Amino acid sequence: MDWTLEVVVVPVTDIDRSKAFYAEQLGFNVDHDTRVSDEVRFVQLTPPGSGCSIVLGPQEMEPGSLKGLQLVVADINAARAQLVERGVAASEVQVFAPEGPRLARDGDDLNNVGFAYFDDPDGNSWAVQQITSRATERLVTDAYR
Repeated sequence: MDWTLEVVVVPVTDIDRSKAFYAEQLGFNVDHDTRVSDEVRFVQLTPPGSGCSIVLGPQEMEPGSLKGLQLVVADINAARAQLVERGVAASEVQVFAPEGPRLARDGDDLNNVGFAYFDDPDGNSWAVQQITSRATERLVTDAYR
């Protein structure tokens, strides 16, 4: 049986502001914007190419309390440039190297270890990771089965 993660609820204070951030600045697709009542509204957005969406709306979590959401891209430098071009305060590209995290340098192999970070307007934090190949991961996983 497959178990797929389809939706993550992102706690926000202002749905319109957050919808604009995710749709206009990040480029997420707006799947629907549904008002159930005067007090309840759900906005679902999906990152381009993703099988998992986010929902902005009523939630039990404190706005800004969601940490560690992660997006995966094939080119972290291009993704970061796109974020900055769209007005998102994204960190410099970092590498998780044997000596610890450091700024990326020309010539670094960023596959699996290149990251950039940003927060939404409420402080929910996101990581963007470069993954261009998962073959090594599959080989390691298969070796332990």
